[in-house]
Amino acid sequence: MPEHSEFLHALTSLLPAQSISLAEEVLAEYAVDQGPVLDLQLPLAVVWARTVEDVQDVVLLAARHGVSVVGRGAGTGVSGGAHASRNSLILSLERMNRILDINPEDEVAIVEPGVVNAELNAAVEPYGLMYAPDPASYRMSTIGGNIATNAGGLRCAKYGVTRDSVLALDVVLADGSLIHTGHRTFKGVAGYDLTSLFVGSEGTLGIVVGATVRLKYLPVDSRTLAIFFDDFRTAAAGVLAVGKARIQPAVMELLDGASLQDIDERMHSTLRSRGGALLLIQTDGFGAEAEAEGVAAAVAPLGGRLSFEDPEEAGRLLELRRNSRGMDADLQTRVGEDIAVPRSRLVDYIAETEQLALRHQVNVRVVAHAGDGNLHPTFWTEDAEPQSIARLNAALDESVQLALEMRGTITGEHGIGQFKLQWLSQEQSPELRTLQHRLKELFDPSGLFNPGKAI
Repeated sequence: MPEHSEFLHALTSLLPAQSISLAEEVLAEYAVDQGPVLDLQLPLAVVWARTVEDVQDVVLLAARHGVSVVGRGAGTGVSGGAHASRNSLILSLERMNRILDINPEDEVAIVEPGVVNAELNAAVEPYGLMYAPDPASYRMSTIGGNIATNAGGLRCAKYGVTRDSVLALDVVLADGSLIHTGHRTFKGVAGYDLTSLFVGSEGTLGIVVGATVRLKYLPVDSRTLAIFFDDFRTAAAGVLAVGKARIQPAVMELLDGASLQDIDERMHSTLRSRGGALLLIQTDGFGAEAEAEGVAAAVAPLGGRLSFEDPEEAGRLLELRRNSRGMDADLQTRVGEDIAVPRSRLVDYIAETEQLALRHQVNVRVVAHAGDGNLHPTFWTEDAEPQSIARLNAALDESVQLALEMRGTITGEHGIGQFKLQWLSQEQSPELRTLQHRLKELFDPSGLFNPGKAI
């Protein structure tokens, strides 16, 4: 990379040796996240920041040399949001992993972006608190990465997504300046809500180097119901039945037979033998028992096989559900989706997805955060022959169009990244996209941060 030798020399002079790598195997490892790779590019270097000043110095240096900056957490994203772009630097924030403050009276925590979601929850649990967003990757994914994609998770039907738990941010802008947005209070409407703008912006507007997050009360009780049905459509009807009963579970997950079989094969469980689809519901709080009984009554007319699980088995089932995430988006022959539709259209979407898979002669399995209509269908073929891949892509396109026809969205929680840009114009008008590009130019006039992603 002789054309970038001056930049690399300046970079190695700027930071300690242990904070930089130019090794090819490290560049290859950090070049991609878990999303589909459309255009593999190796970064010029990987930098591990430890301080806010490190981030500011690296951003200024990259700007002077015309090198783009791709922020990265744990690399667990599945839309290509952390893929390296041409002539880019990967700026890893995983070593900025301190919990700076926990205030149980104010019910807030202040964290650096590299703090792992599960570690924050472990730290606040002794205070009877929790950090509510819990993506399937919560044991690995970082708060900064969750903020970048506005991650959701199993509990989001009741407790909301990441944006609902972020009160304030510290952000390094493209000119190296550090700004603080938001407030420490739960309420605050002074000025534009820039905090919410940065959440979900996928690192295209600035680099998040700190966050003040809201904590919720750790539930005093919970009840978990496993309801197995013969088919997926009836299970989806169970979701609507619970809604009509006006019961708000903390967790309401839906898995079809193919997903149950996949989990059984990978995790040595026996879920598929219990039915053709699983509706997994957890109620929590002081009313957990009464709500669970209400759920049981609501779904009874549908004829499912219901069991109240003890805490150990409940934990095992939830862990199996998290493992259904798999690696559904990283193979040429298999791709996982992340659409969302209004809950009233869940049954319709599932029925039509089954039919389109048959038409295109591809396999499909579906898991869903059914409480908020967020579905993750995975399509796959048995081989990588050109005609098979063409059918796979056609099924994928149709599944996305189907969601939009039902007034849904092309991504519920994974973000646009690089992979979903191909469908963004189908959801957003030219006027809306132009406005977003103008915002990008305002915050990042030179296109320094994560080019070719999100918008």
